[in-house]
Amino acid sequence: MTERQRVSSGSPYEPSVGFSRALRVGRNVYVSGTAPIWPDGSCDPDPEIQARRCLEIILDALAEAGAAPKHVVRTRMFLTDPSYAEAVSRAHGAVFGQVRPAATMVVIVGMLDPRWKVEIEADAVMD
Repeated sequence: MTERQRVSSGSPYEPSVGFSRALRVGRNVYVSGTAPIWPDGSCDPDPEIQARRCLEIILDALAEAGAAPKHVVRTRMFLTDPSYAEAVSRAHGAVFGQVRPAATMVVIVGMLDPRWKVEIEADAVMD
């Protein structure tokens, strides 16, 4: 069996829900749905800033697992309103414009925290 490397972001939900921010299994890194929360628990209302924060957390988790943006092969973006698509796309493009992973953007009814307008997941395959 391939060894698992767990990456924690310090979320209080990780132990109670039973998940890791990211999980590396062999060459693959899977980053869990990532919400736009700052260390102090705050959440900026702007969807582009929220997306940038999600991506910052994701990039930190990838780095801890030994991966980089160039290794990302798929992202999933969940929005609570279709009007946020352009702002979230700008943030995503700023990070992955050259990588161009497979990507999905869907609109959902809501998030666990009503302040969140976007949540992002990522999968990476390392060389």
